Amino acid sequence: MGRLNGKVALISGGSIGQGREEVTLFCEEGAKVVFGDIRDKEGYLLERELRFQGFDVTYFHLDVTKESDWKNVVAKTVELHTSLDILINNAGIYFRKGLEETTEEEWDYVHNINSKGVFLGAKSVISAMKKSGGGSIVNISSMAGLIGSQALAYGASKGAVRLLSKSIAVQYGTNGIRCNSVHPGIIEDTYIVDNFLPEDLREDFLENTPLKIFGNPRDVALGVLFLASDESSYITGSELVMDGGMTAK
Repeated sequence: MGRLNGKVALISGGSIGQGREEVTLFCEEGAKVVFGDIRDKEGYLLERELRFQGFDVTYFHLDVTKESDWKNVVAKTVELHTSLDILINNAGIYFRKGLEETTEEEWDYVHNINSKGVFLGAKSVISAMKKSGGGSIVNISSMAGLIGSQALAYGASKGAVRLLSKSIAVQYGTNGIRCNSVHPGIIEDTYIVDNFLPEDLREDFLENTPLKIFGNPRDVALGVLFLASDESSYITGSELVMDGGMTAK
C-alpha cells in the first residue's frame, strides 16, 4: 500500500474492466485519481463506490477522440489537485477483420480511438507534467502491437501506440517525463474478451499460451502500477509484455 502516495493520476477508459481495476488499485495505493470514459453511468457509480470507501477520486466524461474533452479533463484535474503526475491511456476498442474486409471508415474508427486517442492524451498532459517536474505516461497497447494477426486495423493501431510511446520517451526524457507501453495478451473479464472473442479462438489462444492460463484485469493493473510508480524511475521507452508467454514463441 502507498506506492502512489502524493501522486495525481488521470486514467482514460476507467469505467469498466481493466480500466476500472486500474482506477481502484491506484486509489488503494494512495493516488488522487481522476478518470474518464464515455460510459457515464458506470463511471459515476464507480466514483460513488470508491468515495464511499474514503478515496479521493473524480469521474469526468471523456471521449478520447476529442481534443476538447482532453483539455477540459486535464484542466479540471489541475484545478482540483494543482498537479498531474501520471497518465494511463487505457481507452481502446477491438476490431477483427482482414485487409480486404476492412473498410476505410472502419480503419479510421479504430485508429481514432486506439492511436489518435493516445496521441491526444499524451499531448494534453505534457505541459502539466513539465510544471510538476516530470511524470509517467503508460500507454496500453496489446500483444497484437508486437506481432502480425488477423485483427489488421487493431494490430496496426496498437503498433502505433508502441512507437508513439518510444518517441515520447525520447522527446521528453530531459523533462523527467517517462513513457512506456503495456502489451496484454488475452485478459478475461474485460469487455473486449467477453464480447468479441469466440469460444474456438479462446481455445486456440489458450493452447498457444505457455502458461496455459489467461490473465485478469488485476494482473495488468499491477504492471501498470509498477510503470506509473517511482519504482520504475529508470525505465522509459520500453514494453511490458503481459501475455502468458504467447509472443515468446
